[in-house]
Amino acid sequence: MSARRTVTILGATGSVGRSTLDLLEREPDRFEVLALTANSDVAGLAEAARRAGAKRAVVAREDRLAELKAALQGTGIEAAAGEEAVLEASASGAEWTMAAIVGTAGLRPTMAALRGGGTVALANKEALVSAGGIMMDLVRSAGATLLPVDSEHNAIFQCLAGNRASEVRRIILTASGGPFRSLGLDAMRSATPAQAVAHPNWSMGAKISVDSATLMNKGLELIEAFHLFPLPLEAFEVVIHRQSVVHSLVEYRDGSVLAQLGAPDMRVPIAYALAWPERMETPCERLDLARIGRLDFEAPDAVRFPALRLAREALEAGGARPAILNAANEVAVAAFLAGAIGFLDIASIVAETLRCCDRPAAQTVEDVLEIDRAARGEAARIMQSYSR
Repeated sequence: MSARRTVTILGATGSVGRSTLDLLEREPDRFEVLALTANSDVAGLAEAARRAGAKRAVVAREDRLAELKAALQGTGIEAAAGEEAVLEASASGAEWTMAAIVGTAGLRPTMAALRGGGTVALANKEALVSAGGIMMDLVRSAGATLLPVDSEHNAIFQCLAGNRASEVRRIILTASGGPFRSLGLDAMRSATPAQAVAHPNWSMGAKISVDSATLMNKGLELIEAFHLFPLPLEAFEVVIHRQSVVHSLVEYRDGSVLAQLGAPDMRVPIAYALAWPERMETPCERLDLARIGRLDFEAPDAVRFPALRLAREALEAGGARPAILNAANEVAVAAFLAGAIGFLDIASIVAETLRCCDRPAAQTVEDVLEIDRAARGEAARIMQSYSR
């Protein structure tokens, strides 16, 4: 890369956004930051914008604009606020955009970035889960490049490099099993939010940490992988791998299995997407297999972790089902984190929402957002009988 590559980060104050900024700061001569966005963390956004030398900083909450302007006074960095300002930043023409806004809130900004025809590094799995067909159609029509940043999908992308999908027999996604991988149902029933977000291997935000604890995260990744990699659903499998060293595997029809291994650090897949088709240095821990000693694999427990089954069933049913699954899960996880429901109630609420909410398949982003609103309303209604 001879010229500086222009970069925008959507969701700059979250864990993925911070990891991306860490990599950018290590090679400032390679990258120019056009815009950073955040939902409401004005202090974190302003600090990140100053350190990265960003041209624009955008906070989604309009009521935080004055605070952001004050925090950036004298820097020359443009401050903006509101949903439309986030969309403008998304469509700022950056050559490379990190899409890391959590949840369905990231759908419209991600689509706006894709319309520009540049490279979008996708860390927002919920957007692809809810609008997979629509999003992939836009990737093709806009001539955009969509690079997966989730460690599992990034690993698959690396293992597929230079090979044809027609040569692939299986794609195997690995799951750590989360903090409750060895707990019985009784212990899981009384699990607290603090316990659920204490992931044994990864440093992640609260929502994705709870998804990891329920294995819904792996279910969403299964749906995401189905859209990213053109293979039939039966070709995708999930195994529990508690060390989080093997991030995913690809089996070819000749019996060869390729795996991508590395330390559980999101800067590795982010760096691969950031420098692609080249590679770049990272400060991540180097893999020491002798110290690790062993790698364990086991099948997921469908009784203790029904979320994985719910996700596969939603994908098989198609239509609006994946979007309903995602919306209901977001509502239930938020309620669990607020202490309103129990841990095992999350999957139960999602299952009931899928049974009760019936919507036609989405044709547009607006349809997806309407499905999302309807499913959230249904999940909230169902949740009343679960509230503590």
